[in-house]
Amino acid sequence: MLAVASSSLRAGRKAIVVGGQRQAAVHVIRKSGTRSLQQSVAQTDRDTITRLLYSLGSKREVERHLRIFSSASHPSQPAKFAVIKVGGAVLDQIDELALSLSFLYRVGLYPVVLHGGGPQLNELIERAGVVPDYIDGIRVTDTKTLQIARRVFLEENLKLVGALEKLGTRARPITSGVFTADYLDKDKYGLVGKITKVDRRPVEASIRAGALPILTSLAESPDGQILNVNADIAAGEVAKEFEPMKIVFLNEKGGLFHGVTGEKISVINLDEEYDTLMKEPWVKFGTKLKLREFKELLDYLPRTSSVAVISASSLQKELFTDSGAGTLIRRGYKLFKHDSIESLGADRFRQVIHDRDPEVISGDQSVTEVLNSIQRTPFTIYGDEPMDVIAVVSHPEGEMPVMSKLLSSRSGILNSVVDNVFNAIKKDHRKLFWTAQVDDENRSWHFERADGSFTRAGKSLFWYGIQDVKEVEKVVRDFEARGRIERSYLPVGPGAPPHKANAAAAAPAGTRAFSTWMRGKSMPGSSRGYATSVADAPTPVSTEIKRLGLIGARGFTGQALTNILSNHPYLNLTHVSSRQLAGYPLTGYRTPVTYSNLSPEDVERMEKDGEVDAWIMALPNGACKPFVDAVDRGSKARSSETSVIVDLSADHRFEKEWVYGLPELYGRSAVRAAKRISNPGCYSTSAQMLIAPLLKYVKPSAWPTVFGLSGYSGAGTVSSNDPDGRPISLPKVTPESLGGGVRPYSLTDHIHEREAAFHLSTMLADPSSKMKLAFVPAVAPWFSGIISTLSMPLSEQLTARDVVSLYEQKYEGEKLVRIKKEVPTLADIEGKHSWTVGGAQMHSEGDRVVVVGGLDNLLKGAATQCLQVRSLVSHSWILE
Repeated sequence: MLAVASSSLRAGRKAIVVGGQRQAAVHVIRKSGTRSLQQSVAQTDRDTITRLLYSLGSKREVERHLRIFSSASHPSQPAKFAVIKVGGAVLDQIDELALSLSFLYRVGLYPVVLHGGGPQLNELIERAGVVPDYIDGIRVTDTKTLQIARRVFLEENLKLVGALEKLGTRARPITSGVFTADYLDKDKYGLVGKITKVDRRPVEASIRAGALPILTSLAESPDGQILNVNADIAAGEVAKEFEPMKIVFLNEKGGLFHGVTGEKISVINLDEEYDTLMKEPWVKFGTKLKLREFKELLDYLPRTSSVAVISASSLQKELFTDSGAGTLIRRGYKLFKHDSIESLGADRFRQVIHDRDPEVISGDQSVTEVLNSIQRTPFTIYGDEPMDVIAVVSHPEGEMPVMSKLLSSRSGILNSVVDNVFNAIKKDHRKLFWTAQVDDENRSWHFERADGSFTRAGKSLFWYGIQDVKEVEKVVRDFEARGRIERSYLPVGPGAPPHKANAAAAAPAGTRAFSTWMRGKSMPGSSRGYATSVADAPTPVSTEIKRLGLIGARGFTGQALTNILSNHPYLNLTHVSSRQLAGYPLTGYRTPVTYSNLSPEDVERMEKDGEVDAWIMALPNGACKPFVDAVDRGSKARSSETSVIVDLSADHRFEKEWVYGLPELYGRSAVRAAKRISNPGCYSTSAQMLIAPLLKYVKPSAWPTVFGLSGYSGAGTVSSNDPDGRPISLPKVTPESLGGGVRPYSLTDHIHEREAAFHLSTMLADPSSKMKLAFVPAVAPWFSGIISTLSMPLSEQLTARDVVSLYEQKYEGEKLVRIKKEVPTLADIEGKHSWTVGGAQMHSEGDRVVVVGGLDNLLKGAATQCLQVRSLVSHSWILE
């Protein structure tokens, strides 16, 4: 079985080489026959990659990891996916290494790669008659050794870059300019450096240009002296700078191994095991040094970070499956148990239920109803200190325990905290039952941990600790008699999207039941983690794949759209148009796409021929009309259903013929039915959502004021070129030009001021009244994120609690709205798909309220909001 899987994997990799040589792309080619062939080749590449991924793990498992990793991409932080350190011995397997890295490139992921060269350096030094000298495990580096090291590192770097380019993967050699270092101890170690600074700019420029950055571990002193740095330490410093989701150390062994049993160690939880491990007699020399370095690195990084030690051939399995491949090193989490909600903290627990419980998210239950249901029987809450995972086990005395809730955050998924919590439950309960939807994307996780299962009417009941089917039947009858399982089975954990759940619930009562019984054979799926599903809107949706054309893809908003669309299950980006980037490959997208330079005539022909289902216009204000007119002309001669247009500019936000796409305030039905949708402005979105819940209390003689602080990406871009000559977008306003401060601009009559007032007026009790507000924007020295502060005189007195209730009532059930007590900070906003509001404070006289709201101007203020409008595919799909 293992041999078959291995040969299949190798066959898949060979197919990728062919794909890399093809350089497939999807773009506008006037000859329809050529265009069909080009798209067919690209589809072949996609299928090859998909088949390879699915050979590693379940389809849903792989897709989940792709979504998670791709979501790390953001124009402000393009290097957040992974840092991969390549050991010198792995460089001898350069073809295998290049294939693994090329694979990541093909699915739109850009790791930062840093390599060593120890074995190669030793070989050349010995040939030169120099005896390698080590002190405290550090190579003593004199002038001759450094000269040889520099030559080795440059040669190995170019070999790897060349191997990648041969596969059609763009790579950029970065052999200097990243690390600044001081002498570690010149008298003792010679020309060995201690890194003092990491310059992220060359790395980020490489990724933005669509090339994998390939780094060496050579540093420079402030006066220009080249210094040798241990590659492991250099990789750690890079990881500290970028704080990636994954840190991978590739070695020839494929992991860390137990010194007594010889078995590969799957997971090391440093918080729990480090002290014990360091005392083990078999942990010595290099192993002890590695563990110490890993601990120092992870102590510096966020607790969500982890280190994986694997072989190059296992890179995909480590990244795209829950079971992993090598050794995973993480800090770990201290777990807790509470027998009451109060002892845990009612507010914290309520927030977890509000944010993660699928019944609450779908609107089937309120938070209060969930809490009341939990407290009907004795229960225990299990979790970790950061509350990344919460599980609730109901255990009435003398009855079988049931796990009624299993709620995890993304951090809990990535760091396998769910497994730790589940193991804690198993220690307390020798027998346990729980349920999940039959189409839950994580069913393999449940099967692997269960001794058996029973499925009926769209839901599966799982259990462990019982081997007699008659006992299972008795327990089920007892559950039903006592009402502990509702509607056949009570859903637990992050189940299927509501539209699927509704379909399952509606299944005929006579649906045949089936069961499975584990017989000591592990099921495919996770051994390290668990994942939540992406929540869908609680309405029937279409899963038909739609083709999307994006015009104006060069700027930051276009890049953000590309990143989100790369993970969208039902939108296929087939055309991207940019005058400056025409002919270049689109970076950051899941399949090969080449930029074109579409003219209005091209757009008219494509609309007429039905090549596109939806158009997104991401053009500057005033530039959209020729393309909209072209779509209108083409639609008249189109035999199939005409396409949708979503305009991100301000050109159509005041036109009655266009539907204004802010669904939280102006409803979804009109947006779903519309063919022409104007996307709200970023400042305007936040201002309207701040004011709308308080409209009843507007004081006409004293209109509200909104002060908006926006990251500098909101000021737009200017064109430039990278060192390879590829056009790139640079911010029009830089943090340096702001001198660490903010710059107010457009102090009166900002277009978003008029836009917000225009649309809020439609919500007033008297439609003939005209809403007014004052808006003052300022640009700030962070990349993206708008913080808006509303100061609003009130027509009658309110309390802060009243105000919070108004926001809760207005935005109840809105998945992209977050309400908190504290003032939202940039961390609550930047890189988030939602709008966050909080910090409500009332003036001492009760006649003026101040509330703070915020959103990412590139996401909820632009790209996320664009995809929120359901008329694109009759499907609301947002990765949160």
